[in-house]
Amino acid sequence: MLSRLLAATLWLLHFLPLRTLALVGNALGLALFSVASRRRRIVLVNLGLCFPELDERQRWRLARAHFKVLSRSMLERGLLWWSSPQRLARLTRVDGAERIRALLDAGRPVLMLTPHFVGLDAGGVAIAMRYDSASIYAVQSDPVFDRLLYRGRRRFGDQLLLSRQESVRASVRAMKAGRPLYYLPDMDFGRRDSIFVPFFGVQAATLPGLSRLARLSGATVVPVVTRILPGGAGYAVTVGEPWPDFPSDDVEADTRRMNAWIETAVREMPEQYYWVHRRFKTRPAGEPRPY
Repeated sequence: MLSRLLAATLWLLHFLPLRTLALVGNALGLALFSVASRRRRIVLVNLGLCFPELDERQRWRLARAHFKVLSRSMLERGLLWWSSPQRLARLTRVDGAERIRALLDAGRPVLMLTPHFVGLDAGGVAIAMRYDSASIYAVQSDPVFDRLLYRGRRRFGDQLLLSRQESVRASVRAMKAGRPLYYLPDMDFGRRDSIFVPFFGVQAATLPGLSRLARLSGATVVPVVTRILPGGAGYAVTVGEPWPDFPSDDVEADTRRMNAWIETAVREMPEQYYWVHRRFKTRPAGEPRPY
């Protein structure tokens, strides 16, 4: 019942002008920052590990800014699920989309490196409105929101959603068939299949899948970053330059390169990275858990 009520609330909110919805999201974020003590602590621990140069007051200010933009992204999901294509086209700007088209036209598989910024779902919709692509879909524990997320990601074009249980071969086949893969490799999925490489100077369990998928598929890696613009101005999706000399013959070096690039992108808009995730929960043997 609660899930249906929340879904109905999101449906009603999506009729609001984005500037108004942004104000509501900012207010909700400040409220959550006050009451969601467990998530607030995770965010502050992450910021302390990644930005030791900041003092406590600066980290708290950054954490509050994160909760505001995170809450905006949650409320604005309704726009992605129910707004008209015309409205979404007005709200999402994509810079560099021609880079993906040029690679596809040349018969090159495309692997989109998409870090966990809070606006990534809007970026996924913007990509889906332009290309028949593929992405990894994790089944949600709540059936109501699972249906909404699944349908939302398949609203436009012919989108292929792959479960995490499906083999790497399915992703490779999709890219070789001309579907860009929207790939999010920067979360802690545990020790299995991960390697430890630095992220903000801290050893982080990281999936080396970007290197391996690029090698198996012959794909070109193209970074894609989505920024939530201030004041309800919409979303800016940036498709970066294709990566040269990737992959190499060293999977660990490739994964270090990936994390270093993500770190640089995070420093450009640190409040918009997904800090509520326990990015450093898996530790090398003998290291204490920070959370």
